Amino acid sequence: MAILIGVDSPNADWTLSESLSELSELARTAGVTVVTRFTQSRASAHPSTYLGSGKLIELKELLHDTCANIVIADDELTPAQLRNIERALQVKILDRTGLILDIFALRARSAESQLQIELAQLTYSLPRLTRMWTHLSRLGGGVGTRGPGEKQLEVDKRQIRKRISVIKEKIDKISVQRVVQRDRRFQVPLMSAAIIGYTNAGKSTLLNRLTQSDVLAEDLLFATLDPTTRSLKLPSSDQLLITDTVGFIQKLPHQLVSSFKTTLEEVTQADLLLHVVDSTNPRWLDMVAVVNEVVAQLGAGSTPQIMVFNKIDALPEGDWPRLLGSLPHCHLSAITGQRLETLLMALDTHLASFRQLLTIRIPYQRMDIVHQFHEYGQVQSVEYESDIKMVVDINRVVGERLLSSLHHQEAYDE
Repeated sequence: MAILIGVDSPNADWTLSESLSELSELARTAGVTVVTRFTQSRASAHPSTYLGSGKLIELKELLHDTCANIVIADDELTPAQLRNIERALQVKILDRTGLILDIFALRARSAESQLQIELAQLTYSLPRLTRMWTHLSRLGGGVGTRGPGEKQLEVDKRQIRKRISVIKEKIDKISVQRVVQRDRRFQVPLMSAAIIGYTNAGKSTLLNRLTQSDVLAEDLLFATLDPTTRSLKLPSSDQLLITDTVGFIQKLPHQLVSSFKTTLEEVTQADLLLHVVDSTNPRWLDMVAVVNEVVAQLGAGSTPQIMVFNKIDALPEGDWPRLLGSLPHCHLSAITGQRLETLLMALDTHLASFRQLLTIRIPYQRMDIVHQFHEYGQVQSVEYESDIKMVVDINRVVGERLLSSLHHQEAYDE
């Protein structure tokens, strides 16, 4: 059982109540029962103890009264704060970052995501190791008088650094494999879309609804971590590759963004982003801002977006959120399929903007490319001369990817 603690700062982007409600959902996802909340209003967190000393005394009494054995802070605590709070309360202390890392560890299924979360956990724990050895004494002070606790700490830090180095090498190898897989995917020269959004907005449910796939979709934060790609055939017969990605959250630990770099590259490589928004959440606009901030950090801030307002089945039509600005958007329910056709139409409209007539020449020995232009475009005419001259109505990006597989001497725009 846990008590949630937080500092009510006037400079916070979210109200403390809203942030603690999200922290409570994180705790539920991790299998922790929250018994109550404990807060303090101050300009900023206490640099040494997060809460003030008087509040820590009150919190210790509350722990005794409720029989709670865990305290979870709504912010990332410094190593000193963790050590001092734990010393004062004599219970396990966890911060928001540690809790999110634990959830990721529970949810990691593939070898890649397990390595990525282990790297994030080790990076997070390295500067915090000192608190794990406070029960070990020192023999004295000064040079040459280090005690067994410090020796053990040095050994552990050295082992962790070595393990971090090994994991990074493994992830680098996996990253190379992912590039190879992506190159193979581009051999099917379709445009790609990445589904992004705040965690639990319904991204996996949308992928399942669009592509009739069976990706895990649960009413829990961070239900899926591993990217999944499926092909979608649109009403116009155009095709699109769609990838489900990990969800984002406010105060997303920077260790996760760094460790999941290879996974999040799916966002940076996409031609289009489907930004899924939970219409039922009153903070949806702030959630959109959080997602866009992370997307910008990844270098994909200029990638076109379609806003997908999900879960409208839980709202009267008059209460559907309205987007400010000119971004293309639609309202739907991924779980029921209500108004799914509006998204399909938006995707068709987006892809149609890339269509153009291409006149190309292809050597006879590359009939495979001729076949692909027939498959992915509408061939207007074919002339058999010294090579094959084709006029094709095709998606410009798809056409360019097909032509890129030819040498410049073999095919060229006329």
